[in-house]
Amino acid sequence: MTERESEIFHIIQQNPAISQNELAAKLNLARSSVAVHIANLQKKGYILGKGYIVNESAYVLGVGAANVDIHGRSKKSIVMHDSNPGHMNTSAGGVTRNVCENLSRLGVSVKLISAVGTDVYADQIRRECQSAGIDISNLYVADGQASSTYMSMIDADGDMFVALSDMTVLQGLPLSYLSSKQSLIRGAQLVTCDPSLSEEAICRLLDICEGGPDVYADPVSTAYARKLAPYVGKFHTIKPNRMELEILAGQEIKDELSLYNACEVVLNKGLHRIFVSLGTEGCLYMDQEGRMLRRKLKPCEHMVNATGAGDAFTAAMIYATLEQLPIESVMDYAMAAGIAAIGHERTINPQMSISLLESILKEYKQ
Repeated sequence: MTERESEIFHIIQQNPAISQNELAAKLNLARSSVAVHIANLQKKGYILGKGYIVNESAYVLGVGAANVDIHGRSKKSIVMHDSNPGHMNTSAGGVTRNVCENLSRLGVSVKLISAVGTDVYADQIRRECQSAGIDISNLYVADGQASSTYMSMIDADGDMFVALSDMTVLQGLPLSYLSSKQSLIRGAQLVTCDPSLSEEAICRLLDICEGGPDVYADPVSTAYARKLAPYVGKFHTIKPNRMELEILAGQEIKDELSLYNACEVVLNKGLHRIFVSLGTEGCLYMDQEGRMLRRKLKPCEHMVNATGAGDAFTAAMIYATLEQLPIESVMDYAMAAGIAAIGHERTINPQMSISLLESILKEYKQ
């Protein structure tokens, strides 16, 4: 929902009997404008019927990694096998958790299924999730284990030099726990996940979602793409980069033609939509209906931290899809979110919002 729709929705949650005239006066809007926003909320399923019955069940569910990110940025060019002066910071991370936080900041109701240990990192994950508005009532707690951790070294230009992740606790998420959440999973508007889950957990999740909510995924890396490749046809939407697409399609990408062919190979396996991240070249979109679109924004000249760009892209893509925007707008919002992410030192830009994305589009749209 838009920021104005979100504002109206929260007022109605507090007072379902409020009239359109009262809403208009409260927000300093014309009553006709309020009527349009309410009609949009009804169309999108957030408000049911007359009397402003709020649909509390509309939510996106994330199933996957929630961890603490430790980022170190070198002040100068990195010298191998030596200590490099730099700046360190920590924040809650994890691909799926990051997508959920970005979605929450964009006004989408989100719930998270993940696994944490019983350490100070688990406390940080909970604290930052709750602060961001993520429902974490379905976290699995593994007693005596360490929570997932992601550590990255960022070069002086803001790009990732090398990273290391420990997702042991998530790999141990019991299949029985996922099965116990079947009603929650099938009740979601859509499910977003990442391949940090065990292969067995991915299969169980896809089985639970069959005939129910669409499942979205980011392959994350070439190593994880190999885990997703056998099941790619069971997903609705994926967002690989060029190297990950090569793994999913099982063929090398040498030029534009082979790029399009690789997308067709993956779509022919049953996938509905694919967004290929092409870095400074923008994004390629293809789907089963035969649509193909290339778009890009102006390059961002100042990159602080590239770590969270892909997660922000996925979140904005999901948001725009739920808003039923044209595919051109879906791509633009997604790329704008990526620019918003790389402009901040933390994994998630705390200023993430629809208004921020729209201001970025005004500046960067070609």
